[in-house]
Amino acid sequence: MSNIHYWNYPTEIFCGAHALAVLPQRCAAAGIRNPLIVTDPGMLNLAPLAQLRDCLDTAHIEYSIFHGFSSNPAMHEARAGAAAFEAGDHDSLIAIGGGSALDTAKAIALLSRDSQGLERFEWSQLLAHYPTLADFPRLDLPRLIAIPTTAGTGSELGREAVLTDQERGIKKVVGHPELLAHTVILDPVLTLGLPPALTAATGMDALTHHLEALFSPLCHPMSAGIAIEGVRLVHANLEQAVLDGTNLAAREGMLVASASAAVAFQKGLGGVHALAHPLGARHHLHHGLLNAVLLPYVLVANRRAIEEPASRLARYLDLADTSFDGLLDWVLQLRKTIGIVPRLADLGLTKEDAVWVGEQALADISSSDTNAMPLSAADYTRIYCNAVDGTLN
Repeated sequence: MSNIHYWNYPTEIFCGAHALAVLPQRCAAAGIRNPLIVTDPGMLNLAPLAQLRDCLDTAHIEYSIFHGFSSNPAMHEARAGAAAFEAGDHDSLIAIGGGSALDTAKAIALLSRDSQGLERFEWSQLLAHYPTLADFPRLDLPRLIAIPTTAGTGSELGREAVLTDQERGIKKVVGHPELLAHTVILDPVLTLGLPPALTAATGMDALTHHLEALFSPLCHPMSAGIAIEGVRLVHANLEQAVLDGTNLAAREGMLVASASAAVAFQKGLGGVHALAHPLGARHHLHHGLLNAVLLPYVLVANRRAIEEPASRLARYLDLADTSFDGLLDWVLQLRKTIGIVPRLADLGLTKEDAVWVGEQALADISSSDTNAMPLSAADYTRIYCNAVDGTLN
């Protein structure tokens, strides 16, 4: 336990190698007796889930497992999870896996108390009805323990879940203060089997969260400070985590960077996410990989508004070139080193639906008031076309 850090921000966080060992104690403290484990289908035969099950079995804690969802979880899949939660008479949830597992678990928690919660608390409704966290109705949601096995989404420390509305082919963000996990366990041992390509894509997702939060025009000095340090953590650890997947220190650094990002992006996200959300919903591509490819193109589009904070960040990272160009060059070199493809065309995307992409990006919540500068649908269409071709201008 001496190597396990304890933080509260405001969720209690246990961070360090073998931090999973605290789980039985935290279950007892929270009154958790019969949790529903929510995990990615690909996790079923992997070591992290086996370790979690051993931990619960040793503590004589009953549980069931729900894994009926896709990498971009859909609303109907969350409803199936809520039915499983009710059928098993579960009192809580343990989410283990990537962002899809964490988001699905949150949606299940919400649906377990409000069958219309995915509609009532969809992001476009929130500011009008619930301008502050205190304005939300109390739902007494079941407690959630979040155990990420990827270092990218930061969903473990967020109050939101991202779900796909398959009928409309778009992604929706659902939010409620009680979606914040009761306990977060950041155990780098559980990430050791993550393949290099997935380590790279999820790590670039975390970097994108921090950069977009930092460059958001909204005022939130605390989140801005976390974003700056989050980028430093990525700078210090992502390359090592990809090139040497057994490096526990790098793995832990990326887990902290990822979790911190959910606190940082209280300040807002931006054009990268505005583009990635509709593309992910329509083409079922990995969200982190889309962010990784799109990031430099949106940085260039936002250049006029972010040159000063980009230069400040470059100085903090001790880059040789402490200008916007220096920061951009670092992002481009990092992508190349860890194996991220440079163009959307490399992911099979074409300009065929470019106008639709621009319209959907403009309508996305990440484009409203939080991108570094106002962008039109035509601007987003242009950025998308540049990203398909690999044109940085």
